[in-house]
Order: sequence, then C-alpha cells, then structure tokens
Amino acid sequence: MENTFSQIAVGYFKLGYTHVLPLGFDHILFIVGIFLLNSRIRSVVIQCSIFTIAHSITLGLAACGYILPDSQIVEPLISISILFVAIENIVHNKVNQWRVAVIFLFGLIHGMGFATAIKDIGLSKTHFFESLLFFNIGVEFGQITIILIAYFAIAKWFASKSWYYSRIVYPFSTIIGCIALYWTIERIFIAG
Repeated sequence: MENTFSQIAVGYFKLGYTHVLPLGFDHILFIVGIFLLNSRIRSVVIQCSIFTIAHSITLGLAACGYILPDSQIVEPLISISILFVAIENIVHNKVNQWRVAVIFLFGLIHGMGFATAIKDIGLSKTHFFESLLFFNIGVEFGQITIILIAYFAIAKWFASKSWYYSRIVYPFSTIIGCIALYWTIERIFIAG
C-alpha cells in the first residue's frame, strides 16, 4: 500500500531533520562555523538557506541520476569545506562579500554527500518530488535548530563582549578546524 502525502511529508521531513540532528556531526560543525563569525540570526539563516538551496540542487540531480557523486572525492571535500570555514573565522573578523558564493559552492558539495546517504534510504517513486522537498525542508529546520541553540547558548550572552572573538570564535573555530583537518586526512589516506 502506497503512503499518503502526509506520511511522505512527515517521514521525509524527519529523515532530513535527523540527518542533521543528531546524526550529522560534520553538518553541525559546518553550521556552527558559519554561525561563529556572524552571530546575527537573520544573516546566518540567510547563509544557511543559500546552503540548503545549493545542496538541494546537487541532491536532486543525483537522486534523478544526472550526476553520480563519488564518496571518496565528496567526503574529503566536505571536511575541507568545514576546515575552510574554521580558518576563515580565525583569519577574518567579519563576513566577506564572497562568503555567500563560497557557502553556495560548499552547499553543492554537501548535497552530493547527502545524495550518497539518501541513496541508502531511497526516495518515494510515486512522490519523488515531495519526498525530496520534505527531506530538504527537514534539513533546513535542523540547521535552524542548530543556529537557535548556538544563539541562545553563546551569542545572546556574549556576542557583544569585547572578548567574544578571542575567547569564543577563535578557540571554537580552532577546535572545529582540528576536527575537520583530522577528517580530511582520515578520508583521504585512511578510508580511501
């Protein structure tokens, strides 16, 4: 028996959400990295929405069979994108104009990573577009949850402090960068 539209919507929304929280540790680090440099919620949500649009494109192309992502290439690129954001947070003290373009590019890469994960799950054949749409909506809500948690745990209390960058942005970005560097080495040399 085929699932109803509401079952498809709820089921794939949950899959998208849980793919970020709690299962997507690399995704969480990427979003926190984006958040740290500019902790204004509106700006970060816009950046994450651009990221979602980009990963929706490559996820859709891969799900339709137009592109075939190679996880041995995509997974190291994902960890490099996290490393890049962490380094950018340490080197710059404000969001650069080109950051949106970089986030869009990284979104395309992360979408190919999602494609390998969703291949195991599968998309509904009769509700293909809906399942893809609600998976991406679930991912977006997962990202917004991360942003809100980061905002209420860190930025609301400390973003206006003179020591915010030296005591929060730089140390957290360094930790994120070290994890991403380890993943990059592991994904290139150990898993590859």
